[in-house]
Amino acid sequence: MIHITLPDGSVREFPGPVTVAEVAASIGTGLAKAALAGKINDQVVDTSYQITADSPLAIITAKDADGLDVIRHSTAHLLAYAVKELFPDAQVTIGPVIENGFFYDFSYKRPFTPEDLVAIEKKMAALAAKDEPVTRRVLPRDEAVAYFKGIGEHYKAEIIGSIPAGEDVSLYREGAFEDLCRGPHVPSTGKLKFFKLMKLAGAYWRGDHNNEMLQRVYGTAWATKDELQGYLTMLEEAEKRDHRKLGRELDLFHIDDHAPGTVFWHPKGWTLWQGVEQYMRKVYQDNGYQEVKGPQIIDKGLWEKTGHWDKYRENMFVTESEKRDYALKPMNCPGHILIFKQGIKSYRDLPLRFGEFGQCHRNEPSGGLHGIMRVRAFTQDDGHIFCTEDQIQAEVIAFTTLLQKVYKDFGFTDIIYKLSTRPEKRIGSEESWDRAEAALAEGLRASGCDFEYLPGEGAFYGPKIEYTLKDALGRPWQCGTIQVDPNMPERLDAEFVGEDGARHRPVMLHRAIVGSLERFIGILIEQHAGALPTWLAPMQVSILNITESQDEYCREIAKQLQNQGLRVTLDLRNEKITRKIREHSMQKLPYILVVGDKEKEAGSVAVRARGNIDLGVMSLQDFQSKIASDIALKL
Repeated sequence: MIHITLPDGSVREFPGPVTVAEVAASIGTGLAKAALAGKINDQVVDTSYQITADSPLAIITAKDADGLDVIRHSTAHLLAYAVKELFPDAQVTIGPVIENGFFYDFSYKRPFTPEDLVAIEKKMAALAAKDEPVTRRVLPRDEAVAYFKGIGEHYKAEIIGSIPAGEDVSLYREGAFEDLCRGPHVPSTGKLKFFKLMKLAGAYWRGDHNNEMLQRVYGTAWATKDELQGYLTMLEEAEKRDHRKLGRELDLFHIDDHAPGTVFWHPKGWTLWQGVEQYMRKVYQDNGYQEVKGPQIIDKGLWEKTGHWDKYRENMFVTESEKRDYALKPMNCPGHILIFKQGIKSYRDLPLRFGEFGQCHRNEPSGGLHGIMRVRAFTQDDGHIFCTEDQIQAEVIAFTTLLQKVYKDFGFTDIIYKLSTRPEKRIGSEESWDRAEAALAEGLRASGCDFEYLPGEGAFYGPKIEYTLKDALGRPWQCGTIQVDPNMPERLDAEFVGEDGARHRPVMLHRAIVGSLERFIGILIEQHAGALPTWLAPMQVSILNITESQDEYCREIAKQLQNQGLRVTLDLRNEKITRKIREHSMQKLPYILVVGDKEKEAGSVAVRARGNIDLGVMSLQDFQSKIASDIALKL
């Protein structure tokens, strides 16, 4: 007898080997119809998988996260099937699941067009409607290589040829199309109903720019029609909020081919930058950080000691002077250790917190650059805490509390907490890893944070916490982190004198709240759709006259508001007031003050809030009180 234990603890008996599909059918016809896969001891398998021994089993449906992955994986194969039907000479390469969807890379004699994309999606729908069964078979590696060479799929043959000799590989067939894959897949193509092809792109074979440029087709797939439509609606909204588009419209910044991967900040954009930086500088000052500044260019000898020259050299910008090699710093940490090492440090000095708005340079691939979100030159709100092992937990608690306040002030209240633990390849004793991981976990618990573990995702030298905020569209952005590092102080010989009079190594905590200021400002722009809160808005108030008879009064208002510390623009052009209001509204200013003869005589202003909201006429003093309250409350 085979005993199958279900998630609710119930056990079903079968006289012999049984498939996942048969177990689902024994539970009910509804589940049998909905079943996409099974999960046995954390391994997701096909519904055709045969269970030969007592096992726990969960039936995977479209409602499960694993089920959605199976749908997306299978839809990628459906895409390749459709391409082969329409373009028989195309060769298929790889097609993995990615966040919110999938892609597949093809080699073809001409570029695909948007019209091709429409035709491919239509063919996918037709193939799915045929509800063809998806079946699996296993071949020895060499037989599989010969098979794919025989049908002209040389990329597949190359992939299989890189697998160790003597191993078997699995192939999945649906109709006339068969593909290399580990699976699992849906039982039939009819399970694939809610998908859309999104865009075309180029991609080098195996990511090597020396290889052929392939054509990448991106798609998305979902379990229900509503989920697909919700995602497409979110993308439409995201396009409206795109920081690159808003950066141009609001005259904040631009990216120029003369300096790829770097940002040219315009006056209003730099005002926004300064608002973020000065806020974070105050955070440093109020929370025990000493601000420091390290050099941009450092001798390669330091990078050799830290290991970056060997492991990170290709991502570093290097230069030479007087027969010495240097690199623009890709990170600030080594410089902070050199500052720490100046003079003798005592245990009484710890924890010692350094902060720097340090500009870093990383030679990112041009294909990975994205507006101000992914650049080659960026500034971090970088901080490093030198402490003892016993102080880690308290520092994590203080940092987490601080980070939550900062994110709330910027308009983010939904935070995801993840703790990455020891990887397979690591340095240090198991006891030190135990203590470091426990300190991070207890720090999060003491801060009242629910968190998930990411086993094996820590750095080789220490565990870390990742703080991921969610924006107004529900998109996650990993910005904050705190990471335990005993390795770099060891490499650079940092020491402090302990209570016992002996020399000890400090632990270094790498920490950042907003991370890259460029990226964070991009996130802020998209979060607020360019309508930044009053305290951050590059320009806070516009003053518009109706006729030139109010010019002097408008100048007096502007002077008073500027004396209050507000950022004010004055528009005294001889234009219709409706046009001026429309133009300034498009700049998403928090407030527009309209002044006519009545307002001039009464010493008042007509106030319009962002969103074309008419707040009526009020005294200048009342308006000053209102905007001061907005700024104090971070509105």
